[in-house]
Amino acid sequence: MTQVGFSRRHFGKTVGGGLLALPFVGCATGGAGVGTTGQAVGAVVVGQPIPDLKLAGVGGRGSTSLVALRGQVVLLDVWASWCEPCKVELPMLDDIARRLSGKNVVVAAVSIDQEVENMRLFVATRKKWALRFFHDPAGAVAERLAPPKMPTSYVIDQQGVVRMVNTGFERSDAKRIEQRLVTLAG
Repeated sequence: MTQVGFSRRHFGKTVGGGLLALPFVGCATGGAGVGTTGQAVGAVVVGQPIPDLKLAGVGGRGSTSLVALRGQVVLLDVWASWCEPCKVELPMLDDIARRLSGKNVVVAAVSIDQEVENMRLFVATRKKWALRFFHDPAGAVAERLAPPKMPTSYVIDQQGVVRMVNTGFERSDAKRIEQRLVTLAG
């Protein structure tokens, strides 16, 4: 895995005057991958519990944690407004959230944009969203998970165990992700 430090407006945070380099290689459409049981994808191992993460709601509203979402199947998507594949993926994930509404599935999209306004501009491209948006300007979520590509989606079962990680995004990934969510939701 390549260590890449992005400028503050893209990714990473300044620590002691320097940029904290995170294991992250950038946006990806081609070569989307799926982590299999026992495989480490960034800092996450498929088949192991995901670390508890605080998810900050936009404008201080709707904050939660992954522990608070236990008992539900969760699709946790890490994205940014500057990531072109993310802009294709999010409306498709929103459609999945709409179809699976009421089936004990939560689709949570965590933006790592430094400026909340950049995230809000993207969110305004659709009148209404079924998925839940969160904002992580300090990069704490991405730092803990170390996603290898943008976007990266984590499918988490009702007990908080990672069952699938999808790195990058291709349109065909949406069907596979939805099938996995449906299977886990029972």
